[in-house]
Amino acid sequence: MSDTKAPDTKAPDSSRRSERSRRAIYAAALELVSEQGYAKTTVEGIAARAGVGKQTIYRWWPANSKAAVLLEAFLDLADQAARAVGAEDAGAEIPDTGDLAADLRLVLRATVDELNNPVFDRPTRALAAEGIVDPALGAEFTAKLLEPQLQAYVRRIEAAQAAGDADPDVDPRLAIELLVGPLHHRWLHRTLPLTHAYADALVDLVLRGLAPRP
Repeated sequence: MSDTKAPDTKAPDSSRRSERSRRAIYAAALELVSEQGYAKTTVEGIAARAGVGKQTIYRWWPANSKAAVLLEAFLDLADQAARAVGAEDAGAEIPDTGDLAADLRLVLRATVDELNNPVFDRPTRALAAEGIVDPALGAEFTAKLLEPQLQAYVRRIEAAQAAGDADPDVDPRLAIELLVGPLHHRWLHRTLPLTHAYADALVDLVLRGLAPRP
């Protein structure tokens, strides 16, 4: 009897191949928008950089393909960053250790690190700029990424209010906008360095307004 092993005739796993292609497309889209901006990034360029046919992109993202690819790529990037710090996705709950100041500092410092990272900074700026002239893209970016993150902050403030650690009469949404708004203003306009110390100072300032009234 021959001991020769029969050749492996199992068909390639198409789902794994598709996932590799999808991730290559994400990477290509983020690289190109970082290098040359949103306006000059094209579906053809993304396909060429990813090593796939452009019809693959049109098949997977049939509507407004370029914007859809870039938005999905950035959402995936944000989710990866969230998982790196122990969250399931970019809109995951903010930790509740019982120490509101510590929890907010942790998350805001992580945001500073992301905004200072060129991998995030460049595509975020490109999408933010395009969102100004393309209201539909801007609204989708806000709804799918920014709003879930803001709501996570709101829920953490509401939990602190319920626990008696924050003034129940303060509007949580207003408090959060006072917390993250200055951070993004400094990042967007590059007025001054974006640092952990600045993030901590914002938390301290906002918590004064949130302190329970006697």
